[in-house]
Amino acid sequence: MVVPSYLAGAWQEGSGDGRAMFDAVTGEEVGRLSTSGLDLAGAASYARTVGGPALRDLSFHQRASLLKALAGHLREHRDELYAVSARTGATLGDSKFDVDGGVGVLAAYASKGKRELPAGSVLLDGDVEPLSKDGSFLAQHVMTPLRGVAVQVNAYNFPVWGPLEKLAPAFLAGVPSIIKPATPTAFLTAELVELVVGSGLLPEGSVQFLAGSVGDLFDHLTEQDLVSFTGSASTAQQLRTHPVLTARAVRFTAEADSLNCSVLGPDAGPGTPEFDLYVRQLVTEMTVKAGQKCTAIRRAFVPGEHLDAVAEAVIEGLGRVTVGNPSNPDVRMGALAGLEQREEVRRSLKALTDSAQVLFGSPDTVEVVDADAERGAFLSPVLLRADPNTAAVHEVEAFGPVSTLVPYSSTAQVVDLAARGQGSLVGSVVTGDPEFAREVVLGVAPWHGRLLVLDQADAKSSTGHGSPMPQLVHGGPGRAGGGEEMGGVRGITHHMQRTAVQGSPDMLTAITGRWTPGSARTTTEEHPFRKHLEALRVGDTVVGGPRTVTQDDVEHFAEFTGDTFYAHMDGAAAAQNPFFGERVAHGYLVVSFAAGLFVDPAPGPVLANFGVDSLRFLTPVKFGDELTITLTAKQITPRDTAAYGEVRWDADVTNQSGDSVARYDVLTLVAKEAP
Repeated sequence: MVVPSYLAGAWQEGSGDGRAMFDAVTGEEVGRLSTSGLDLAGAASYARTVGGPALRDLSFHQRASLLKALAGHLREHRDELYAVSARTGATLGDSKFDVDGGVGVLAAYASKGKRELPAGSVLLDGDVEPLSKDGSFLAQHVMTPLRGVAVQVNAYNFPVWGPLEKLAPAFLAGVPSIIKPATPTAFLTAELVELVVGSGLLPEGSVQFLAGSVGDLFDHLTEQDLVSFTGSASTAQQLRTHPVLTARAVRFTAEADSLNCSVLGPDAGPGTPEFDLYVRQLVTEMTVKAGQKCTAIRRAFVPGEHLDAVAEAVIEGLGRVTVGNPSNPDVRMGALAGLEQREEVRRSLKALTDSAQVLFGSPDTVEVVDADAERGAFLSPVLLRADPNTAAVHEVEAFGPVSTLVPYSSTAQVVDLAARGQGSLVGSVVTGDPEFAREVVLGVAPWHGRLLVLDQADAKSSTGHGSPMPQLVHGGPGRAGGGEEMGGVRGITHHMQRTAVQGSPDMLTAITGRWTPGSARTTTEEHPFRKHLEALRVGDTVVGGPRTVTQDDVEHFAEFTGDTFYAHMDGAAAAQNPFFGERVAHGYLVVSFAAGLFVDPAPGPVLANFGVDSLRFLTPVKFGDELTITLTAKQITPRDTAAYGEVRWDADVTNQSGDSVARYDVLTLVAKEAP
């Protein structure tokens, strides 16, 4: 069977024999991949001319809704993906880690899109920057989607999660994707893409699938395109230096080799909860996905006095791990992705065992359940022990069920040892000692993309050393690739261009769709709080006041609330305060009076005030000052699935001299017009 590509809206087979894929458990050929003869220039053009415009026609919230629907669709079909995943050597637990994890990324990004991105298609970065004294010339950083395609080159170890964690932020940003899987497990990614395309949920051209090599695709990339790569550091270097990518400054991010470490604190000796947590985590990270995780623990740093105890406990845990056919419910660890991958791990183990002691397992022999140990890509978990100055342990990654115990004698030494990995995706510190945790985390943070501090307090809710989260960056410096993926909104903005737009307040309001201080306001006879969401416009304004603040007001507020701070109640003490010089009104009294000046009390479209943002008290309010509030609709955000939306109002409270005494944003929920 030739696994087809999905390009330019059609499933297409490449010519020639292509490359073979094999069942990791039986060694049987599953199918072949070929991109020979396919029009890859046309695929890139199709993404830019069909997929890109279709995505940009949608708002952030509409794209988020599609991701949510796709997550639901894939969740309904996950048993089909589990079944195919077993042929990659994955146990059901491994398959859930991959499949459910990928679906979870879609759902998480859908939620972030609804909660953290605007309803429209323009994303603002930071606050307005004033460029003139009179406020007539301002600037705003604006994020817009690149007008290209995101080429996503994935690794073999996570054929579902990997493509989905790259697709989600690109899709939300409004950039179409070309998914290119690694050969050994491409048949599972093909099953995933068939489900995605078959759902009919995503706009045409927003997702394409390239089954086989990248061919000449990179030759057709432009400065508006992106490449996201997961794989070996050597391949990343080859791709990064492609002449087209360098000449046209194509955005390139890589997630590559990673000699991740886990540090056991000196306090966490045998009998402590942290000791047991460390051992369980190490056994888990060695055996989940047969150790084929870019986030697995490769170097286990242990205080010298605890090393023998840790070794004994880990060996006991590994002894309970049965290896074999992942479809057998008694099996805890399946096969590597293929025989080629097994031989690669064995070569790496040879480099490690030349200077390290094997404590458990064998690179060459393994007892398996319900399978042929030679035809399938099976390998025993292998636990090593090495001297901290052994170069290979800090340089060679055996990408399988392999980890090395390394003793250390001081905090400074373990920080140095972690850095010798030359950059990692993740590290963990298992300790109950806050001071030790602080020293290690701050010492190793420059070398890591993510750090987990594990103790008995967070153990039950911890997602674990090896679990990247869509809210957090996934990437690392140095040999780990120097890139970042996911990271919540950071992953979305990676696919966008940040542009500084300069202009007048009115122009910035028109361009961004968000009211800019200094731009025109619209005051109508109808109070804005009487308008349903559809009738409200950015710039709609209500002015309330003035109201005089008296000494009686301040003293009543102090007595009623219990806030008797001396600046409000003690004239002599207030006179000594360099900020006030005399008694002043409470800031929260000012905000309360302002609400009374702008609120329309009768029932209407405004359903609730759900918050205040960026509150600042700018000028002290003294007895006899007159307050006026100007409330302006700043941003209107409909909710697609709700009968209401959110309205952000700019609130400016001024005194009789026109000086701002308080500025803030008022957040309200406003009903839509009844159908």
